[in-house]
Amino acid sequence: MNTVLLIGASRGIGLALARQYLDDGWRVIATARNDEGLARLKALGAETFRLDVANPASNSGLAWQLDGEKIDLAIYVAGVGDRDTTTSPPTREKFDLLMHTNAMGPMMVLPQIAPMLIEAKGVFAAISSHLGSLTQTQTSMAALYRMSKVALNMYVRCAQHDFPEIGCVALHPGWVQTEMGGAQAPLTPAQSATSLRQTLERIRTHPRPEDRGAFLNHDGTPLPW
Repeated sequence: MNTVLLIGASRGIGLALARQYLDDGWRVIATARNDEGLARLKALGAETFRLDVANPASNSGLAWQLDGEKIDLAIYVAGVGDRDTTTSPPTREKFDLLMHTNAMGPMMVLPQIAPMLIEAKGVFAAISSHLGSLTQTQTSMAALYRMSKVALNMYVRCAQHDFPEIGCVALHPGWVQTEMGGAQAPLTPAQSATSLRQTLERIRTHPRPEDRGAFLNHDGTPLPW
């Protein structure tokens, strides 16, 4: 049985991924930061534990909580959004929240789980955003969020060199009907999860050199940096 680790899976895309992987016969280990989120995941049948990705002390305990595991696929789903432009400076609290959650979190997670992924010749995927593309930036909306995703993308790019035995990839999930994406988004969480899963399964089972450290759309097409 294949094992997937979902970091930040208590709602939206993460919850949809957990449901679909369980339905497909995978063993799902999923994290959430509060009791409500853990309860939703447990109700699906996932194995769960509490993790606050924005808290370094909480993040630092990941390795011992997963001690002895072999992980085929790890997906860092956790993310925080913001729509402010550059016209006003962010508060330190907002800056820290976005950067800790969206950028520092993956930097804390991957080194701890890398041995478990290496054993399975697995894949580490971080849910990024097309808003992290410098080339495609046409507006100042969500400036801090964009910055955090640029940082995440760079981390994935760098991590591929440090962990060559693992496939590292940053994925844009599409514009999705979540709290961040809004009701007007064209994709449901289930549709996004299905497309992400298809892309990740192809990367996991039929890896290509160009996938390593890549920035991809949910359907697997490359995105410009």
